[in-house]
Amino acid sequence: MSIEISKIINSNNLDGYILPKNDHYFTEYSKINNLRSISKFSGSAGFAIFLKNKKYLFVDGRYTIQAEKESGKNFKICEIPYVWPKNLLKKKIKVGFDPSLFTKETLNKYFGDEYFLIPLNYKFKNKKINKKNNLFFSLDAGIAGASVSKKINRLVKLMIKKKIDYSYISAGENICWLLNIRGKDLPNSPIANCKIIISKEKKIFFFANKYKINKIKKTLKKLKIYFFEENSILKSLINLKQGNFCIDSKTCSVFEESLINFNFKIIEREDPIYILKSVKNKTEIKNMIDAHIEDGVALTKFLYWIKNHKIKNLTEKKIEKKLENFRKENKNYLYPSFDTIAGSGPNGAIIHYRSNRYTDRKLKKNDLLLIDSGGQYKWGTTDVTRTVCFSKVSNKIKDIFTRVLKGHIAVVLSDIKREKNGHNIDKIARKSLNSVGLDYRHGTGHGVGAFLNVHEGPQGISRNNYVDLKEGMILSNEPGFYKKNDFGIRIENLVFIKKFKSKLFFENLTLAPIDIDLVNFKMLNKKEKDYLFKYHFEVYNTISPFLKKNVKKWLTNLIK
Repeated sequence: MSIEISKIINSNNLDGYILPKNDHYFTEYSKINNLRSISKFSGSAGFAIFLKNKKYLFVDGRYTIQAEKESGKNFKICEIPYVWPKNLLKKKIKVGFDPSLFTKETLNKYFGDEYFLIPLNYKFKNKKINKKNNLFFSLDAGIAGASVSKKINRLVKLMIKKKIDYSYISAGENICWLLNIRGKDLPNSPIANCKIIISKEKKIFFFANKYKINKIKKTLKKLKIYFFEENSILKSLINLKQGNFCIDSKTCSVFEESLINFNFKIIEREDPIYILKSVKNKTEIKNMIDAHIEDGVALTKFLYWIKNHKIKNLTEKKIEKKLENFRKENKNYLYPSFDTIAGSGPNGAIIHYRSNRYTDRKLKKNDLLLIDSGGQYKWGTTDVTRTVCFSKVSNKIKDIFTRVLKGHIAVVLSDIKREKNGHNIDKIARKSLNSVGLDYRHGTGHGVGAFLNVHEGPQGISRNNYVDLKEGMILSNEPGFYKKNDFGIRIENLVFIKKFKSKLFFENLTLAPIDIDLVNFKMLNKKEKDYLFKYHFEVYNTISPFLKKNVKKWLTNLIK
């Protein structure tokens, strides 16, 4: 156990302490991650419980193998949702936690009402981040597709309808959407770490580091906006008239909720911006299409290179760097939308694998390579996974890959009006794998932001997602299969929901070839074969003008 954790437990007479991965902005990726520095676990979701004689690390199915490898020597790994703290720990023990790092919703999930949870205001010693370089910046309405005033009017209209006097917006991604701003506070997303209170009279109280707001003050000057230092919400609450509040149950901390609850009535716990933001306007869709054409060029060049390159001296890190270099050839490319996953052989079976100096494998001829990557472009976000081989593979692997492909095709061809939500489509995606007793331990798809987070809700394709799918939503389509210590397979495209007459259907955004050397064409029906032909034909037609002759020729060979 770390010295700091021991100090917290002993000096406060506790039985244990709970440490999450997130910071007080509750973002998926953060520059500060105390859980990683203490446990060595590098995944994007998880939390640890430290007891005097035992340590538990809780992760979901995406991270069980990774957590075992990174932290299994010192922690008992528990998989959510099958095991929760309330299932393991003795009742009535005293567990400390930082109330600025947890929401009421998460604590109820973890512990229920059977534990003494002790709020503690302990701050870990972290390296200082140069916040002066992380300036917020504004997007022109022409890029965002809608003006700030129009978005505020939509939000306030919903507030008035639900008799909400104030909305506390604590998710930075939602503020970025509402005010057409972006920032540099996260390593892979253009998110501005900030929080606001907005009243039904359209007054905005904006909380952020004072060094970051100089650029956006000018563009937001027409609004009734008041800027405050971050973490000074209490000062503003004191001066507000009494009324009803809406908070975000996912990102409003226990500490912030208690401040609001003291003098106001919380009547809503769902920030309506999530659903407003999930439906992209025509400009956002066009920007995403443009970004995916540019990304498709880079990906196709990369796939041609790696399929025709001597792999003898290639390592996962070299592969990551090569793909990044192809993306950098485009002037609109900014940076990755998440850390690239280049998993060769057994590392491909780790769903959210990230190579480092200890795990960086040399690629072998008989390996499958799973490469999951994405980019932030001006002004779109991409996310794509391809699995490739370098020699003739066994019939067993071909059959599994083809079943994953059948699931992938089933998603994109699904009748959205009939299926309605991601829960129903998820079942379709798994059907071919499930028919032979196989499955995968992650959702089939997540929502994606438009030049925002690569993972966004509330839309998704998974067992537990019942959000209605609507025109303009963007999602990933990524079924897979993973055999521990052997290989991983995943095929991922981003899609958006299009409407023609009264029909809703998925349209591919991603433009990159699928490795047909892994396909057992005898297992595909005519509809599936036609889809694959049309998809590769579309890839060729769209991106071939940007490719050299040898890459074009290679691409034509895939159209069969």
